[in-house]
Amino acid sequence: MQKKKLEKLYTTLNKLFESNLNFNELLTRICETLKKEVEHYDWVGFYFKNGNKKELKLKAFAGLPTDHEIIPFGKGICGQVAESHQNFIVDNVHAQDNYIACNINVKSEIVIPLFYNEENIGQIDIDSNTLNAFTKADEELLTYVNKKVSNYIKAKNTYPIFN
Repeated sequence: MQKKKLEKLYTTLNKLFESNLNFNELLTRICETLKKEVEHYDWVGFYFKNGNKKELKLKAFAGLPTDHEIIPFGKGICGQVAESHQNFIVDNVHAQDNYIACNINVKSEIVIPLFYNEENIGQIDIDSNTLNAFTKADEELLTYVNKKVSNYIKAKNTYPIFN
């Protein structure tokens, strides 16, 4: 992504965080913005830990609907990140043994954990229909987004609990 376009994207995202959107609307707008502004982002979603259950629940997304609204810890790339607490970039999803296919066109994926008070409470998940789609710049952008989401949760006291 060009430097000017990336700078504009950061500015746009910062304006979303400064707006008066409620939490669900904010997450949806982030997903829509990222999908629209980053050419190789074909699906963007936020998953959060589902209460005390060892599973993730889809909270917001932009792209084609998915059947995977609940993902058990350990299953798929998202489930692995829920357990490892580490960023995970997959250049070719078809080379992964523990991949959950959401769409036959997806070729690569990036998942970045979202921390709140040092606890992994969720993640942002991006699918791309392009092989080797993600770079360090994508990882830095999505880590930044997750830090801003965590700060929003703290500032608004709106921890996303499911039951």
